[in-house]
Amino acid sequence: MPRTAFLFPGQGAQAVGMAGPLCRSSPAARALFDEAAAVLGYDLLATCVNGPADRLNATDVSQPAIFVASLAALEQAKATHPEAPADVVATAGLSLGEYTALVFAGALSFADGLKVVKARGEAMQAAAEATPSGMVAVIGLDVPEVEALVAEARPAGQLEVANYLCPGNTVISGALPAIERVEQIAQEKGGIRATRLAVAGAFHTDIMKPADEKLAAALTGVKLAPPRVPVWSNVDARPHTDPGEIRTLLVRQVLSPVRWEETMRGLLAAGVERFYEIGPGRVLAGLMKRVNRKADFTNVTA
Repeated sequence: MPRTAFLFPGQGAQAVGMAGPLCRSSPAARALFDEAAAVLGYDLLATCVNGPADRLNATDVSQPAIFVASLAALEQAKATHPEAPADVVATAGLSLGEYTALVFAGALSFADGLKVVKARGEAMQAAAEATPSGMVAVIGLDVPEVEALVAEARPAGQLEVANYLCPGNTVISGALPAIERVEQIAQEKGGIRATRLAVAGAFHTDIMKPADEKLAAALTGVKLAPPRVPVWSNVDARPHTDPGEIRTLLVRQVLSPVRWEETMRGLLAAGVERFYEIGPGRVLAGLMKRVNRKADFTNVTA
């Protein structure tokens, strides 16, 4: 049996129309959205299916939407690949997706996970609104070159590397004047592809304070159990099974860079032979192709 890892996407994977066909064909998937509506107080499935896009893309909505849609896709994966869950030896999620991974691994209940994700999304949206900020993906440069670009643009405002995604794809995050300076430098120098991301603010930097404190408060109200398989953290790119460590790392994750490439290389080095991306979009598959083109990768979309 192949050693398998289940991977779950993060914010940015959402798209209007997602989860609709899945919920029409899967009663288990629809039941998750029905439960989510009771927790959230609004019809999340209707927003996923009908939008509008600006509503779905808002951080306080997109995070619960991706979380529930990914777990709906997990129900589909169990039906279409019934042998796969038994082969899973590790799980991970990109930023928000780490919460989906924790629910899959049995560390969090669905209801508790959704409550925490709701609080996380609301806190991050509030932090973004407090400070004009953003994120930009820098394509085609190695990490040292991106770090040099950050240092050059930083006099314009706070700026940090936020996501180490894969070779040639690094995301930087910061105050809006600094982000604009990055785009200006890219245009002046030519050959630097800098793409602004459609997000509310500078995630995974200190600009997100006090969202980390609000998340810590939300986490104190839920039970975290030891996961049945190790959950790899975005913060240190290492597997964890201790609930106390996981709780601490989830809080740190709000302000810390996402070490996704390092996580994927760690899973490969640990002997994982097959990967499943479970949830909306195919972002993680594209990132893995840049890490290891030969990796066995299957998508189960929402």
